[in-house]
Amino acid sequence: MNVLLVDDHRLLLEGLQNLLTAHGVSVVGLAHDGLEAVERARALRPDVILMDIRMPRCDGLEATRRIRVEMPEARIVILTTSDEDEDLFEAIKSGAIGYLLKSMNADDLVQCLQQALEGVPPFSPGLATRLLGEFARLSHRPATPPITLTPASAKCSCSWPKGCPIKAGARLNLSPRTIKYHMAEIMALLHLEHRAQVLAYAARLRPDTP
Repeated sequence: MNVLLVDDHRLLLEGLQNLLTAHGVSVVGLAHDGLEAVERARALRPDVILMDIRMPRCDGLEATRRIRVEMPEARIVILTTSDEDEDLFEAIKSGAIGYLLKSMNADDLVQCLQQALEGVPPFSPGLATRLLGEFARLSHRPATPPITLTPASAKCSCSWPKGCPIKAGARLNLSPRTIKYHMAEIMALLHLEHRAQVLAYAARLRPDTP
């Protein structure tokens, strides 16, 4: 896995680089603001981009939008100290596939990067369910016939708000390949663009989820 790190704090960048390298992750480049991130992403084509939000010249959200315009396949994961809903929602709408907080530990970060590489959206605990309100607002439309998922997909999706899809799949004895298949099926049925929106839909299926 080749990763591009983007953050305006040089000491943090060096620390992340050393941490990921020690865990077998190849850090192919460093960027210190959004404009540099776009240039490095264009030149390096990394597997995953770990992006901060608050940066000079061009912030992480704008950089995410610019990168996704040029490289729709880019897997961008936000890594930030901000747990504000506005930042979370805007990051997903900008094209990020995941949202992580800098308070997480090293092992979880590496696992989340692996999930992103596999196309599974990684979120810090509790953030996925907070997308529900935004998803409901964005998907508001005239009433349509109810959408019926296959029993396997419904069972799979209802478990996601309890944790990440891969971990939820393990509890259901489902492989990562099967989880991704059901994710794709649900996205097609619901006409969703981002996997993060699927997590929000799953939360709506479980109204008792805290």
